[in-house]
Amino acid sequence: MEKAKGLEGTGLSLPGNRHGNLKSACSDEHLRELLQNVKSSKTPVVINYGASWCRVCSHILPSFCELSNKFPKLSFVYADIDECPETTQHIRYTPTFVFFRDGERVDEMYGAGEERLHDRLWLHS
Repeated sequence: MEKAKGLEGTGLSLPGNRHGNLKSACSDEHLRELLQNVKSSKTPVVINYGASWCRVCSHILPSFCELSNKFPKLSFVYADIDECPETTQHIRYTPTFVFFRDGERVDEMYGAGEERLHDRLWLHS
């Protein structure tokens, strides 16, 4: 039996996504495809680079999912660095949140903090 990947592979109880604006990359190929969509998108995007073994990531991930419901005009992507090792080589700290607007990288945030993340999402929405 193959291990669940992406958000399902975290083993966490995560809130549902009501707006369809939350995606999960489960391979390098899938993350490349999502990144290509980000580059051509007019919608602001935030990518959460995390890891299933990272305690801080596990703490902030339910909030990230819940915030996707509060910011329906943003696109949210979760990428596990172990499932996407080639495309996440540049990530040195988990969690890392990278923000894009009009396909350009405009901001990043390291570490957790629900209020900090909420404020950044509000800023970029």
